[in-house]
Amino acid sequence: MMRTYPFLVGVTGGLGSGKSLVCRFLADMGCALFESDRVAKELQLVDPQVIAGITKLFGEDVYSFDASGGVRLDRKKIALTVFSIPDKLRELNQLVHPRVFDEYCKAVEEAKRRGIKILVKEAAILFESGGHKGVDAVVVVVADMQERIRRAVAKGMGSPDEIKQRILTQWPEEELVSRADYLLFNTGSPDELRAGTKRLFIRLLRAAEEACGHP
Repeated sequence: MMRTYPFLVGVTGGLGSGKSLVCRFLADMGCALFESDRVAKELQLVDPQVIAGITKLFGEDVYSFDASGGVRLDRKKIALTVFSIPDKLRELNQLVHPRVFDEYCKAVEEAKRRGIKILVKEAAILFESGGHKGVDAVVVVVADMQERIRRAVAKGMGSPDEIKQRILTQWPEEELVSRADYLLFNTGSPDELRAGTKRLFIRLLRAAEEACGHP
């Protein structure tokens, strides 16, 4: 018995690799998109269980409330803590990732209901979180280290040294590449990346049709 759509694709890559742009291009081409990192950030602001867990891990002062009742999270404080205390990062991931997975399952069901052929799951730590186990194929976006640092600095994510330190806390690119089903090299302009993503999309569409048994 043939499986039904959607074909599930994980997209990952190191900081500054351009994976988010690739995912936006794929969404423009008709894929459903689940942004794991964005969903995780949202849950940290609205999910009572997650908020309680983060407060317990990092202290009540990491959350503040504005006059209109909006919730703010001191992400910089959390980042400084988890980069210096790895166990805190592990506990944070154990708290947030199961809830993200619940939302991902909902997104898969919604894509199935809509008849979407490909659902793309964007995740910075796809392998580290075990998220690769729930997809049919993994795409790794690859870019030169200096270019990755330049892009991250241009986005205001920190100084070159700070960005490099964050990159060094992630899995080495070589490890990601060794586990990939598809590689996409982001070494040129955004237009070149879009063209490369289009070629990738055609390959993914073919794989989806083969896996699901019909065009």
